[in-house]
Amino acid sequence: MSSLRNFIDSVKPNFEEGGKYSKLRSTFGAFETFLFTPNTVNKGGVHVRDAVDLKRTISCVILALIPALLFGIYNTGYQHFRMLGLIDTATTFDIILEGVIAVFPILIVSYVTGLAIEFAVAQIRGHEVNEGFLATGMIIPLVMPADVPLWLVAVATAFAVIFGKEVFGGTGMNIWNPALIARAFLFFAYPTKMSGDKVWYYDFDSDKIADGFSGATALALNGQGDPSVFNFSNEFIGLIPGSIGETSTLAILIGAVILLLTGVASWKTMFSVFVGGALTGFLFHAAGTTNIDWSEQLVIGGFAFGAVFMATDPVTSCRTEKGKYIYGFLIGAMAIIIRVLNPGYPEGMMLAILLMNTFAPLIDYCFVQWNISRRKNRVKNNK
Repeated sequence: MSSLRNFIDSVKPNFEEGGKYSKLRSTFGAFETFLFTPNTVNKGGVHVRDAVDLKRTISCVILALIPALLFGIYNTGYQHFRMLGLIDTATTFDIILEGVIAVFPILIVSYVTGLAIEFAVAQIRGHEVNEGFLATGMIIPLVMPADVPLWLVAVATAFAVIFGKEVFGGTGMNIWNPALIARAFLFFAYPTKMSGDKVWYYDFDSDKIADGFSGATALALNGQGDPSVFNFSNEFIGLIPGSIGETSTLAILIGAVILLLTGVASWKTMFSVFVGGALTGFLFHAAGTTNIDWSEQLVIGGFAFGAVFMATDPVTSCRTEKGKYIYGFLIGAMAIIIRVLNPGYPEGMMLAILLMNTFAPLIDYCFVQWNISRRKNRVKNNK
């Protein structure tokens, strides 16, 4: 590594101001910080800094996403052979290989498209390339069905990066979660590909598709008012049709533990989402509005994934401590309300989070003003 460091130092002057390739300073800086920890320090005395920078935060998020990604690869292959009626004869290697063949192209297209735009914008604006998209680039494939066309992934990713983040100023300035913007774009622009009510399949040879294979997802059955054909165990483990990274609540909870132990995500937001969803699901089930039990509502669709990886996004969620409880509770409640009361749209997590992203600043404002008023009254009473 020392020889690589020496090489980087030797060519670095060419990319600095006045150097031969100064216009590529942002690109060079991105590769340098990817290989080595930056040695720059804050020169002002105003802010207190610690060792947890953006790179370390994003690394923790990516690490937490790995269990969902790995299981998503396996489940993609599993559903492929289940669709063909060959699940009993398929080996574990066959299942994983099919999953890799289906998922990796989506992952590559997401990263290539998003990073290309990030680098281009950084060059145009002359600022550093932020690491924020490294997490977004993995989340986008995980919220997609396995059979989504690659060109749609590229279009959705470009839309999310440009209109969901860069127009607001880049990483840390966006109002809505970029990965959800990508999913929302596909849902409203190409609803037949993202409806969430059909079992997806993956196969290069269309003539091998088994005739008569059918079976709605648990979300579709929920929206139709029918009890799910999948048992709770399979739904919790994740061996059911659905988006690549959203089916396994077990893998998602492993990621949640990583986020909580590293302090990246707020347990208050995460906990409140599950409480809001559980309470609303319980009330609807008790009233006979739906046949889906509250516990099942938490493990089907994108509920768990949204609660752990999207509702807790520090940029788009509430930042006041009390506001996090309200914000999370309303996301969980709204997601179940949309699922139960709108049969045409069985999944409600995406719209619930985007809606509360919009109102997060208002919730924070209300609590800040309430706290200011409370302190003013306390000072007034002490006088």
